[in-house]
Amino acid sequence: MKHNLRILLIEPYYGGSHQAWADGYAAHSQHEVTLLTLPARFWKWRMQGGPLTLAHQARALPVRPDFILASDMLNLPAFLGLTRDLLATVPVALYCHENQLTYPPPPAEKRDLTYGMINWLSMLAADRVFFNSRYHLEDWFEALPRLLKHFPDHVHTDHIPDVRAQSEVLPVGCDLRRFDAHPRSEPSPTPLILWNQRWEYDKDPHTFFCALYTLADEGMDFQVALAGSNVRQIPEEFAAARERLGARVVQYGRADRSTYPRLLRRADVVVSTAIHEFFGVAIVEAIYCGCFPVLPHRLSYPEHIPPAYHEDCLYRDDEGLLTRLRWALNHPDQARTLAAQLRPTVAQFDWTTVGPRYDEALERLACSARAARANAPSTPARPPKAAGTM
Repeated sequence: MKHNLRILLIEPYYGGSHQAWADGYAAHSQHEVTLLTLPARFWKWRMQGGPLTLAHQARALPVRPDFILASDMLNLPAFLGLTRDLLATVPVALYCHENQLTYPPPPAEKRDLTYGMINWLSMLAADRVFFNSRYHLEDWFEALPRLLKHFPDHVHTDHIPDVRAQSEVLPVGCDLRRFDAHPRSEPSPTPLILWNQRWEYDKDPHTFFCALYTLADEGMDFQVALAGSNVRQIPEEFAAARERLGARVVQYGRADRSTYPRLLRRADVVVSTAIHEFFGVAIVEAIYCGCFPVLPHRLSYPEHIPPAYHEDCLYRDDEGLLTRLRWALNHPDQARTLAAQLRPTVAQFDWTTVGPRYDEALERLACSARAARANAPSTPARPPKAAGTM
């Protein structure tokens, strides 16, 4: 008989893709999922001070959970230490959306190793570690020894193989079915190029706009939609592109929930020039909606494109980017055909498919934990503290 779990999902940075992940799993799990969250701001403070606030929230829960699923923004050892009398025997999995060791720092800013160490200690404290892509898993474990060698002694690199052995890939769930209510638009004589990622340095918009300027100077006919979220007050590259590309720009700024699906169904080509991507929800959404992808042959993108299509869709340098863009604009019918063939590959990331994978993984861990507790020698339990005390 399958045991229905009470899962406590902890997300200290509850916003954007982190919020979508937490809400998505809660909505699609067969188990009872309770969220503990903090607002998505002050990310460094969330990793440093968040555990105390979240520990208070955990003590206020009416029922003790059977399992904890925490995001990488949680300082897991600190949280577990603050709740050890309450949650000491509850199995824990850490879900890594990103990490603070290989995520590229802003230009001219030096990386603070404190936060990469929090990620590492959290992995050591977890019973299982999930990464959102194979690339992310490999990227982390390749960089980890270099992080530990920064320190003078007792770096314990011997723990790396053990943590890697308890790590696996569990992709982000995406709400793709919501796009099904919006049919694909009829092809337009003027192809539409889509940017639907964050307006940030790690997505390298400069390279994207340089490619568009080259195509425009060559006299190619196209329009561009500049969607995606912007947290900067003055996105200089985007403002300059809006002025230079003029009437070609048909969307400028984040598209709302009703506009975004129609935009994806209308676009012909989606482009990424990112220097960082651990998964790529925006690109997955665009491919699902029928956009032909032009992506770097690096990061997580090769995992989303079947090998037989790598040469068509993935580029290795600026000239390769331009070559694939020119081809897509000049051969719209063939590009649409290829895009349709790619759709089933990304459809597997819909929550209706991914949710049961999460459930199965957590059930397996919970079952192992129950078996271990049953075989462990009994010890007197400490009485739990009253709610609201620390």
